[in-house]
Amino acid sequence: MLVTLKEILELADKHNYAVGAFNTPNLESIIAVIETAEKLNVPVIISHAQLHENIMPLDYIGPVMLQFAKNAKIPVCVHLDHGETLEYVEKALELGFTSIMYDGSLLSYEENVKNTVEAVKLAKKHGASVEAEIGVLGSRESGGSEPAPSMDSVYTDPDLADKFVKETGIDALAAIFGTAHGFYKAKPKLDFDRIEKIRNLVNIPLVMHGGSGVSPEDYITSIDKGIRKINYYSYMARAGVQGVEKLLGDTQENFFHNVSVAATYAMKVDIEKAMKIFYNTSADIS
Repeated sequence: MLVTLKEILELADKHNYAVGAFNTPNLESIIAVIETAEKLNVPVIISHAQLHENIMPLDYIGPVMLQFAKNAKIPVCVHLDHGETLEYVEKALELGFTSIMYDGSLLSYEENVKNTVEAVKLAKKHGASVEAEIGVLGSRESGGSEPAPSMDSVYTDPDLADKFVKETGIDALAAIFGTAHGFYKAKPKLDFDRIEKIRNLVNIPLVMHGGSGVSPEDYITSIDKGIRKINYYSYMARAGVQGVEKLLGDTQENFFHNVSVAATYAMKVDIEKAMKIFYNTSADIS
């Protein structure tokens, strides 16, 4: 069933888990995420990032994401990840996305607030939720390899986060505390004290970006400190590649559909491992 980000994160807050938010720029990734969430009976977020527009236009993939969400046996939020312009945000909302992230993190604080307020106004017209970000995450969604530098200038400032949330009226805050997009060359050092301070100041769910590749122990600690949404993509996508490599190494494959199936299966295996940690599946989280 199709739900908003606010609705799905209220469940996470109630039961003290984090909802997985998986970028799904193609049909294989949508199938892998939805079918795994249904297998585990957990709510999930499927996302489309603006920077993936060149490989999969929003006009193509958006309606597919929405149809899968509506048909799903579990709650599904369809989310725009890292919307960089208000025009693109509005396009996603008009398609029917139930949540958007406006990313003005590279702008000045004042400009970020101004644009985020406009994004909130747009979302309210469509009954959708809004996530936004302050602080600068290491690398960007399409790649990268290193954790964000341990500097106050790029990590989310707790007092500024409190001010930002109050001035914008957002539903979820992406807080930067040591993760990065892409693949890690070294284990990230997460600033748990910082995330705990932010959680104590703001009264909305917190989001971990650059979530794939974090250790199980750090996931669990992050959730205990208040993280309620974990963005996960790079390692899932790499698992799909590895599944294809294994197929092509074992057989002489002539049909693309078999390559597609191999990638989907491998992504499912990786997604299930992540979900079992995020949701603490020994608990009743429905």
